[in-house]
Amino acid sequence: MKNKKTIFVPATSANVGPGFDCLGIALDMYNEIEYDLVGDSGDFEAEIIGEGQDSLSNGKENLVYFSFKKTFDFFKKNPPGIKIKQINRIPLSRGLGSSSAAIVGGIVLANEVLGNTLTINEMLKIAVDIEGHPDNVAPALLGGFVISFKENDDIISKKINVPEQISSTVIVPNFQLSTKDSRGVLPKAVPMEDAIFNISRATLLISSLITEDYEMIKLAFADKLHQNYRATLIPGLLEVIEEAEKMDILGTALSGAGPSIIIYHKTEAKFNVEKLTNILEKKNIFSKIYQLKPINNGFIVK
Repeated sequence: MKNKKTIFVPATSANVGPGFDCLGIALDMYNEIEYDLVGDSGDFEAEIIGEGQDSLSNGKENLVYFSFKKTFDFFKKNPPGIKIKQINRIPLSRGLGSSSAAIVGGIVLANEVLGNTLTINEMLKIAVDIEGHPDNVAPALLGGFVISFKENDDIISKKINVPEQISSTVIVPNFQLSTKDSRGVLPKAVPMEDAIFNISRATLLISSLITEDYEMIKLAFADKLHQNYRATLIPGLLEVIEEAEKMDILGTALSGAGPSIIIYHKTEAKFNVEKLTNILEKKNIFSKIYQLKPINNGFIVK
């Protein structure tokens, strides 16, 4: 085993429109974790560069280390001393899976140190135990478009490769939104017709991706389970979605718990994203734009 390696974990976007808490997709923005084994058992050092360098813990509360140690706990072993450098590109608390990237990174790191003894499903179970739900951690591990859910003590996941023709444009507002706050505005129950609405769209989305039926994909992105409720925390969200639907795109959705808005489109598509960001600017929300490609691989170790 080499003592020095680099782990790359992709950004992810959960829900993918109608697939609340069960659909997710991997995107080609990566956080990196460089590591070296140092010192005595339990020693830990961290350097954080990029997103979160002034706010994330570089002590043992660090989520990468917490997940690293949790994996050793799974084997009832003590972790060795380790030094990491995190190069973070995924914006924090924006609905692009920054916490899932840290969790998956820590688990993959532990698995490397342990000699690659864990299966992907075992890593997924540990990740869900930490995160609570699989919709982000599953695509971070598997890549592609992933359907996932908990079934008793098991995690069920099914990966579908995303067609090469599909790309995404992500509008990332200049404010953070915690998953806890975003979940706090959701109702405890929804009308039966809204549940049926989302089931029909989610199943259509899955079928349309498999068959590469782009006209049907455009019909499949509508949602009634979470976006309307979360719009109270993201001024302009529904107006952006409505305006984007008039453009040459495949679908627009809130990315994860938000506040980022992700637009799926064919790679060669031309549309006016500034017209969409102007809607937000009128609400005094300013944004960065990222061009991100869905990817069919998850984490990488080099």
